[in-house]
Amino acid sequence: MENDQLVAAGDGVQVEGADAAASQMPVDQVAAQADMHQALPVDAVQGVPDVGVLDTAATPVDAMQPDIIVQQGLQTQLGDRVIEFLTVGGPVVWILMAFSVVALTIVLLKIWQFASLRAESARNAEAALTQWQTGDVEAALSSLNTRRPVSELVALAIRGRQEKRDAELLREELSRVATLRLNQMRAFLRPLEVIATLSPLLGLLGTVLGMIVAFQQMEAAGSQVDPSVLSGGIWQALLTTAVGLAVAIPVMTIHNWLERKVERVAVLMNDTVTRVFTSEVFLGKRKDEPEVLRHAA
Repeated sequence: MENDQLVAAGDGVQVEGADAAASQMPVDQVAAQADMHQALPVDAVQGVPDVGVLDTAATPVDAMQPDIIVQQGLQTQLGDRVIEFLTVGGPVVWILMAFSVVALTIVLLKIWQFASLRAESARNAEAALTQWQTGDVEAALSSLNTRRPVSELVALAIRGRQEKRDAELLREELSRVATLRLNQMRAFLRPLEVIATLSPLLGLLGTVLGMIVAFQQMEAAGSQVDPSVLSGGIWQALLTTAVGLAVAIPVMTIHNWLERKVERVAVLMNDTVTRVFTSEVFLGKRKDEPEVLRHAA
């Protein structure tokens, strides 16, 4: 009993000592400790480290990650499909793809050529012919842009008639220059025609070869024929025909369009050069009209 009382008494003394020590601490130190306890987050009080609040405005890339992942997935799927497409089609599809690359290169080259030449533009030629009909030769020649095929021929014809060259020799020279310019514009059109002609034939050849392989697999299977083997072989065989037609149709369309542009340039050349000769005849008649009227008077 006495020991228990002593322990209790000791505890009481200790508590009283702690209270006394606390009462003896400065007021500023006590207030600082109280502020520290209030500033601690709840997680820190519970023993869990405070990770803070996620700032969504500071991490815009994370919000875009789903879209980037979807795009990468689509690109991967597309690449896998192209590789599977080339593998299933075999050498025929590879040849057709090479044809398509060559055809695209030629088409871009020809479009650039026609755009730079502006071969179908006859505005300068029309202005020069109007001035030629009025007898202003220098103005007619200065208004022509000789980098264009039609204007070049018109300038050559006007100079030849001005210098009184032989008409037959001048026509031969004009024909030579016109043929040269038209051949330059027809350059690389023949390869386009060959690609447009051979592509469906190569596709048909790939289909025939694929059907042969499919029926050989059926023969090897004997009585245990799997219909999926036949159907798979057939669609793989028809794939080459589809690719061949996909290459041939646009190439043939563009080839005919370019051929038509060359034909229009040829018609413009013939028309403008002929008007140079006929305009001189009408100009001579107009010069003779005052003499005729004067004699008639």
